[in-house]
Amino acid sequence: MAQQKRPPQAGSTPQRPPRGGPAPQGWSTGAQPLTRRLQRLTERLRAFDRRRPLVWDLHLTGVFVFAALVDAAGGWRNVAFNDEVPSWLVLTMSLGFSVPLLWRRAHPLAVLLVMLPFSLANAACGAHLQASFLQMIAVYNIALRLPLRTLVWSFGTVLVPLAVGATAYPVGSWDQQFVPMLYSFALVALLGLAVRSRQEYTASLVERARQLEVERDQQAQLAAAAERTRIAREMHDIIGHNLSVITGLADGGRYAATGSPERAAQALEAIGTTSRQALTELRRLLDVLREDTEAPPTAELAPQPALTDLERLVDGVRGAGLPVDLTVEGDPAPLPPGRQLTVYRVVQEALTNSLKHGGPRATATVTVRYAADGVTATVTDTGTGGHAAPGDTGRGLAGMRERTAMYDGTLEAGPLHRPPGGWRVRLHLPKEPDQ
Repeated sequence: MAQQKRPPQAGSTPQRPPRGGPAPQGWSTGAQPLTRRLQRLTERLRAFDRRRPLVWDLHLTGVFVFAALVDAAGGWRNVAFNDEVPSWLVLTMSLGFSVPLLWRRAHPLAVLLVMLPFSLANAACGAHLQASFLQMIAVYNIALRLPLRTLVWSFGTVLVPLAVGATAYPVGSWDQQFVPMLYSFALVALLGLAVRSRQEYTASLVERARQLEVERDQQAQLAAAAERTRIAREMHDIIGHNLSVITGLADGGRYAATGSPERAAQALEAIGTTSRQALTELRRLLDVLREDTEAPPTAELAPQPALTDLERLVDGVRGAGLPVDLTVEGDPAPLPPGRQLTVYRVVQEALTNSLKHGGPRATATVTVRYAADGVTATVTDTGTGGHAAPGDTGRGLAGMRERTAMYDGTLEAGPLHRPPGGWRVRLHLPKEPDQ
């Protein structure tokens, strides 16, 4: 049912959405706060200043030059100690105080030093020009841009003309001549330091935000690399084992096809079962990699293998032609699922290697023992075909070691001394520490 719109009440502020999107509830779109407008104006001026600093410097310097020339036209006599100063000297001093401000940001200390002779002449002749206060702009830029010790030295540059003026024209007490100028210097210096600290604080926040973005991207890359490694390891275990079992079943079925059709049919049935199991596990694994997470899952989901599935794993290897003797001692129930998966995958990889490299008459023994100090799994075969060819770059042993290292376990894999020969893989995972 459509909701009727109420007309605005008399005296209420009209409502409209802000630029760039719908207005939140209670958003008033009358006159925006004054502070927000001032911030926008300030940001625009700063952006213009960053793009064209010379234009801003010329305009600001022109304003100061104009004000100094207006004062030099005759207004300076109202506050002068000596109104008989020649006009050319007044004009020269006015320009000397205002024109150097064009370089106040790039060379503030040099600007103050250039003003020093004009300040001394102004104090000595008694003109007492108001343009002399333009020195405070140079002081502000020194406090804003240069080290603190430079600001201390600039204090002497301002104090010396005061002493010369007080000596040449001792009008009133000393505090009437020194204190106002010293107060002005202190306030301007504090203002420059305050703005400087604010700029440095803002710059540190921006740099910190940039570093956090870099760290976030690096962590995302590391997490993606770790996830790719985990998925590659899972796919290696699933595909490598099941294909080895299927290959063994296919070879056995081919030999039995002529003499025992029933055995060949059993081999084909086992191949189908193993293939469906591999496809189910692959669908479950690849379903995690889908980019469209909102779409409903279509793959058949199954829990991760656990130690209770070892019997089924051994049966599949037996069906592929490798006699396996399984011995389980203890109760695997208290073992966490992650550790159970690690033991299962290591046993699976060891049996896969025995099936692939053990030879036609090889047998295997699997022993899983649960004790107070952890779980130990040992896979031994009597194969003579060797488990690693020279230059082999497979991920079997590397994957087993990575899984073992996740739980601070130990893995031993290598050939046995002849006789009887063979290969042994021994895994030990310590007990999980108490939280």
